Amino acid sequence: MTSEPAKARLTFRPRQRLTHARQFASVYATRCKATRGPMSVHARTNDVAFCRLGLSIGKRVGNAVARNNFKRLLREAFRLEQRSLPVWEHEEASGGFDLIVSLYPHEPLELSAYRTLLVELAKTAGRAAERRLREGSP
Repeated sequence: MTSEPAKARLTFRPRQRLTHARQFASVYATRCKATRGPMSVHARTNDVAFCRLGLSIGKRVGNAVARNNFKRLLREAFRLEQRSLPVWEHEEASGGFDLIVSLYPHEPLELSAYRTLLVELAKTAGRAAERRLREGSP
């Protein structure tokens, strides 16, 4: 009997979600944003050891069915890439980032494209948020 290392389950739990308007407002107030192609990511440092996701998909992207399909793709991309997303460290403290993903109108892409975009933009926006933290800006 061979023993293979157990694969860690990749889940998307309620604690990994941004749900309240005040959480979204605080991320937007940080003003750390990265945009590429049809996606933009806003980032803010948090005090937990993992990244949390918020989605902001407007009506301009499509009807309710299209918006829900985009949300499913983005949640799945986050779930699969959560271990690749950045974390921050600063003066004996560390944590993850609160990320808000917004989309611009576009034709749906493959899941792999959303995964790549999410990681790249999270790293870029995360660096900006971490820089603000180091400078002492809110």
